[in-house]
Amino acid sequence: MKSLLIGLVAGLMATSASAGTLKVAPGPDSQERLQTALLDAKPGDTVELGAGRFELVDGLSLDIDDVTVRGAGPEATVLSFKGQKGAGEGLLVTSDKVVLRDFAIEDSRGDGIKAKGSDQISFVNLRVEWTGGPKESNGAYGVYPVSSSNVLIDKVTVRGASDAGIYVGQSRNIVVRNSTAEFNVAGIEIENSMNADVYDNLATRNAGGILVFDLPGLPVMGGHSVRVFRNRIVQNDTKNFAPKGNIVAQVPTGTGVMIMANRNVHVFENEIDGNGSAAVLLMSYTRPYDDATYNPLPRDVVVRDNKLGRNGWSPGFPGGDVLLKAIGGEALPPVIWDGVTNYTPKGMSEPQVVRVRALDGPVLSLGLPEPGALMKADPKVTPTLDHGAIEEPKAVALPTTQAALGS
Repeated sequence: MKSLLIGLVAGLMATSASAGTLKVAPGPDSQERLQTALLDAKPGDTVELGAGRFELVDGLSLDIDDVTVRGAGPEATVLSFKGQKGAGEGLLVTSDKVVLRDFAIEDSRGDGIKAKGSDQISFVNLRVEWTGGPKESNGAYGVYPVSSSNVLIDKVTVRGASDAGIYVGQSRNIVVRNSTAEFNVAGIEIENSMNADVYDNLATRNAGGILVFDLPGLPVMGGHSVRVFRNRIVQNDTKNFAPKGNIVAQVPTGTGVMIMANRNVHVFENEIDGNGSAAVLLMSYTRPYDDATYNPLPRDVVVRDNKLGRNGWSPGFPGGDVLLKAIGGEALPPVIWDGVTNYTPKGMSEPQVVRVRALDGPVLSLGLPEPGALMKADPKVTPTLDHGAIEEPKAVALPTTQAALGS
């Protein structure tokens, strides 16, 4: 009997060790202790961060699969990188099935949290903030999964990013929900990514609220199938503070939603109000590029059933004041489209054709003959645009256990 009990106890201890909790409290040597816990974690483990302020001088990294990093809440557990010596991100994750939840990252020299090449990466109930307010010297991205799949961003707040607060790039199967992006250049950005649902978020006091882009010259291109719905995209009025040369430096202050060179993007059932430049911008990519396969046009775009307030009374893009005067109105129409209807890329014989359904009208078409052409002085305002039915992308389906996180 004694040997049986010993065997049972040993079995229980082995089970506990296989899915253990590594606790780290703030205090002296917290940098070394926290990084050691992230290195020592085994699949199934939780690294538990105590309440308090961790004063860190270098970035952290995690490359073990199936690990949860959990704090006591985004106001209770703070990882402060104000004294960071290097220019890298606050936390870098390069492993799969990772859950980051219930803590805050402040004042990282580079990006707040970056995940690279991760599958099933989840950001839940986090705060990333540059506490000095909007500055060009702030890190580019708050939450930054790239080249990843099955991405969940839920109940995340980001403030002060000099590029995008919540950014997902070159990734697939993405859900961004219940989150707040404010005082960033771009609030939420989906770039060169496929199959994304962005919903029930608040994008406010950014230069631009929600962006959906596809850019040339990246390892993954051809972004498509993005749904932006049930968001509040309001009062995006922070002056664009992106470093010169960044693509988001072109985003006019006061933009609600901007879609550029992406395909099959549906914008619906959002509240869009108080954005001085425009409620929705549909634009081509206008910078020079060499890739003959790149398509610079927005295609198969639907804008419908949004609750539109006052937008477009103070357009911040070049020629905006001329447009406002030309149409003789107090504000620009809710949807502004550059008007490029087709484009034949280098090396291709068939033109790429734009289809747009903008049913919230009226729509201002600039009537440009090609991407980057000079703006015409005779813009055309139409009640709506309807280039035919466009099938809505299917809802993004994350793995069951991941989808249930934070909901």
